[in-house]
Amino acid sequence: MAEENVVIEMLNVTKAFGNFKANDNINLKVKKGEIHALLGENGAGKSTLMNILSGLLQPTSGVIKVNGKEEDIASPTIADKLGIGMVHQHFMLVDDFTVTENIILGKETSQAGVLNNKKAQKMIKDLSNQYRLYVDPKAKVADISVGMQQRIEILKTLYRGADILIFDEPTAVLTPQEIDELMSIMKGLAAEGKSIILITHKLDEIKQVADKVTVIRKGQSIGTVNTATTSKQELADMMVGRSVIFKTDKTESNPKDVVLEIDDLHVKESRGLEAVKGLNLKVRAGEVVGIAGIDGNGQSELIQAITGLRKVESGTIRLSGEDVTNLPPRRITETGLGHIPEDRQRHGLILPMTLSENISLQSYYKEPLSKNHFLNEDEMDKFAVRLIKEFDVRTQSERSTAGSLSGGNQQKAIIARELERQPDLLIAAQPTRGLDVGAIEFIHQRLVNHRDAGHAVILMSFELDEILNVSDRIVVMYDGNIVAEVKPSETSERELGLLMTGSTLEKAREELAEMNVGGGIKDA
Repeated sequence: MAEENVVIEMLNVTKAFGNFKANDNINLKVKKGEIHALLGENGAGKSTLMNILSGLLQPTSGVIKVNGKEEDIASPTIADKLGIGMVHQHFMLVDDFTVTENIILGKETSQAGVLNNKKAQKMIKDLSNQYRLYVDPKAKVADISVGMQQRIEILKTLYRGADILIFDEPTAVLTPQEIDELMSIMKGLAAEGKSIILITHKLDEIKQVADKVTVIRKGQSIGTVNTATTSKQELADMMVGRSVIFKTDKTESNPKDVVLEIDDLHVKESRGLEAVKGLNLKVRAGEVVGIAGIDGNGQSELIQAITGLRKVESGTIRLSGEDVTNLPPRRITETGLGHIPEDRQRHGLILPMTLSENISLQSYYKEPLSKNHFLNEDEMDKFAVRLIKEFDVRTQSERSTAGSLSGGNQQKAIIARELERQPDLLIAAQPTRGLDVGAIEFIHQRLVNHRDAGHAVILMSFELDEILNVSDRIVVMYDGNIVAEVKPSETSERELGLLMTGSTLEKAREELAEMNVGGGIKDA
């Protein structure tokens, strides 16, 4: 591709916050019709760099060229005019608005001061058909799936005429099926001549869609490589600065006493429909039980019921021998429960509060963090500093707000807080969502260490490689119940995928056996 096809060039870009350099002389070059991945550890400076490109932040120094011309991108409005759009990791949508209202917000089509929704809906429908981003323009955002919400974010940028699209960790909240759809959409956009910058930690996704990868480590650009000629191992090592081990080192589990016992559990979801339907489950000390399933099959409601965040309609939950059904969350926690929640920002952290305060949330009312009902902030800070160091949480200070951290570092802070208490049962829901390969390696080992210390672990994840890598046994949920139980050594991602769509274990194995006949899928 000729040099004149360069659409974005960032030269020696530096962004300092006081004495801290989030970006330090970074260089990036993106060509027309290219999918260019930006790879780096949590807190490496990827999102900061893209916030500069999209006008949300101003660089301390450096030059940005768009289509060969030096530009001062002083605001998102200017970025819009230059054809730059950003799809943020945490969606910026109004739940009570329709799809159309969210897409046109700030760019409304009107006649004589009156909104012309019909014209806007037609434009959105045409765009969605052109790019295979099929959405219902009249649906309310609160009623649609996370994957569909992401399509709205993409359509927002296209509606504003973006030719350069920045995706910030776009698959962090998607199911495997939605991820495949998104990868296909990205390829289609690039084929239409759009340029895509993809911020991600996921090496499989980079290998699947990216043409080039620029690696950033500790605020500096390490180098740019061609994806096709670079292995996952090489990318991981470049990102972390050392050799990364993908397979978790663990021995065979040695399950002992039952820690969690669930009997005939029934739980409703937020619309009043039954989400968990007579489920039975036992989890023992010294084992990791993985819960696999497509999002929306009752996993979230099951975990919310165990943790006291959702009412149990009927059935019982026993933790460490005590009936904890419908007890308040703190009582359940004190019985021996640790919880890494699925949504770190809604249920794991209080974003305006400091990191020190957030890390102390489970223990602030106990000595030495408080005495005679008064908080001891010095002890809280000491406690936080120790865990920040132990879990490598990248932050300027323990007094920084939780909201100022990158998503991966927010997750590490929650994991540090929950593992520190050594709970009898640790529920880890999507524990490595948004984490880089080095952090994933670390967290997986900590979960196994928790098991080895004689505790029970439930791992709920949409990442099947994570379920297979860490679990000692896997239960598959479909339509509110457990439909199969398998050992990781005796199953595969393809078999789990069939079980997750409602197939029985017997039928799944028959189907896979037929697929292997003669080296291909047997004719129907």
